[in-house]
Amino acid sequence: MKPINDRVVVKPAKAETKTAGGIILPDTAKEKPQKGKVIAVGPGKDGNAMTVKKGNTVLYGKYAGQELNYEGEDYLIMREDDILVIL
Repeated sequence: MKPINDRVVVKPAKAETKTAGGIILPDTAKEKPQKGKVIAVGPGKDGNAMTVKKGNTVLYGKYAGQELNYEGEDYLIMREDDILVIL
């Protein structure tokens, strides 16, 4: 996959199955992860270089990106502006 312009492909982290106290969460109670690893980065837009790089772990908004299932794996495609912080 090679994103275009200022797009980034992110592989979301797995949803937590247990709380910090050890309580096992059912599928209906699991929250959508807001953290993931950058898999691919586009070249940038209008001559602006991209800030994120392949391999970065990032946090993004709750409803950011477009979900994609590619070869059995789940990914998110989002604009670089949707990424809040690089960890």
